[in-house]
Amino acid sequence: MFRTRKEIVFVILAGIFITNAVVAELIGGKLIQIGPFVMSIGILPWPIVFLTTDLINEYFGEKGVKKLSFITACLIAYAFLILFMAITIPAAKGISPVNDDQFQAVFGQSMWIIVGSLIAFMASQLIDVWIFWFFKNRTGEKKIWLRATGSTVISQLFDSFIVLGIAFWLPGKIDFDTFISSGLIGYTFKLAIAILLTPAIYLGHHLIKKYLDEDPAHKG
Repeated sequence: MFRTRKEIVFVILAGIFITNAVVAELIGGKLIQIGPFVMSIGILPWPIVFLTTDLINEYFGEKGVKKLSFITACLIAYAFLILFMAITIPAAKGISPVNDDQFQAVFGQSMWIIVGSLIAFMASQLIDVWIFWFFKNRTGEKKIWLRATGSTVISQLFDSFIVLGIAFWLPGKIDFDTFISSGLIGYTFKLAIAILLTPAIYLGHHLIKKYLDEDPAHKG
């Protein structure tokens, strides 16, 4: 490991990808309001996940993204397992600055939310990979914006509705109309973010390509 710049780039991108995906799941229970719209604060780290997914796709291929997605899903499940254990172990009475009720309120997510989050994550990542390579196989190295933004736009449509459907609609916590409206609101914001990220994707491509081109091992 770390013998070539390409290996260093992969480790850095993988670290950024995993960190933001796990953090997004952990903070997802807090809702924020932007104007008339209410959504999860978990949307905050997802633009970075979008960006790193596209860069990994570009430089490490379909297998690289799939393997990293499966690893990340396992790590998310592991994080929830540790949180479950932490919730079940009682806090020290009169000593702990955070009591059990406070800890439960922040980190105690229902099994439906956990299941919905994991299924939505894996489904959206696999769809993203398929769409990305569908466009790249037809456009070659041209039209980076099409394969990067296009794959995100389509994959996040599924993500937005899968997690809401499994976590809230199927258990009967929200009705169908609320399910559709909430999904559309979340997707609209993800769509706007994907479009705004297009210049960052080109910048990321430029910086990585320049870094790799200066590596003697990469040239060889």
